[in-house]
Amino acid sequence: MQVHPLDADDATPPYEQLRSQLATRAASGDLPAGTRLPTVRGLAAELGVAAGTVARAYRELEADGVVVTEGRRGTFVAATRAAASADAHAAAREYAAVARRLGLTRAEAGRLLDEAW
Repeated sequence: MQVHPLDADDATPPYEQLRSQLATRAASGDLPAGTRLPTVRGLAAELGVAAGTVARAYRELEADGVVVTEGRRGTFVAATRAAASADAHAAAREYAAVARRLGLTRAEAGRLLDEAW
């Protein structure tokens, strides 16, 4: 994933430039849901800014629901509500098809889902 350079001559703080860039790119689909963002230290080194600058941008993006941090796995672009809903519907259709193929009743399939939940 490539991050565009920040403008040192811009009066906007660097963390805000980065936050805005990533939020805009995520909203436009340029950074699709599930895209793994660089590590804080790695991106800071790449952009020539302090790690705290990148960390603040990531924290604000997470607070806005643009990204999710999964511990040691890293930080990822979050699924939008529309994408998450479409993914949930696709998963439900797939589960229903498998359950029917296995000969399960709707009640049995629902019970299995409840147990898995």
